[in-house]
Amino acid sequence: MNPSFDEKDRKDFLIQMYNQLCSEIDRHIKIIWQIVGVLLSAFAIFALVEKDIISIDIASDILVLVCGLSIAIIIESNYWYNRNLVIIANIERQFLKESDAKEIHYYFTKHRKNNSYIDMMKIQIWFIIILLCVILVYHFSEQVLPYINLDASNFSPIKATPYIVVLVGSIVLLRFHKKRIKNYNAFIKNSPGVHQENSSDFESNSDHTT
Repeated sequence: MNPSFDEKDRKDFLIQMYNQLCSEIDRHIKIIWQIVGVLLSAFAIFALVEKDIISIDIASDILVLVCGLSIAIIIESNYWYNRNLVIIANIERQFLKESDAKEIHYYFTKHRKNNSYIDMMKIQIWFIIILLCVILVYHFSEQVLPYINLDASNFSPIKATPYIVVLVGSIVLLRFHKKRIKNYNAFIKNSPGVHQENSSDFESNSDHTT
């Protein structure tokens, strides 16, 4: 510890750090809501299909990629949200007493488990998954179903690209999801904060935003 860094300076520093982390959490949540606008604007791509500028297969590929990118952003934002929440809780433990768990709030007594997703981000992910299903159903009905009973030579390989992109993207996103769980659990292990004796009395996974 820096000898010139007295107790008052330490408290002031922790409070400033606390405020900054709260601001970062707010920023990551706002980024999530911007995804909706990106996804909706992506449908303008189909206007290009109607004008025969690009094919429906390429348009579907682009929209599938946009959906995948959006989910990746959610995974990353959720990790930073949870990571910052751990630091915030650890800072709160420097100032709050164990009795404050009942007198003020109990969220600082435990950290969230396994980088769990807050409900708002779950809603965003389900929105994107449903949107993705709509895109694939539309593409299948327009580009695959009419060719099922025809000669295979009439079926262009490019019509299969949206499903290949979905498969590859799902594998990449799953690996990224697992990586962030590992990163989060390692962070909690290395920076658990001050131990709370009565922490077992309270739940650990809540949508708490300090």
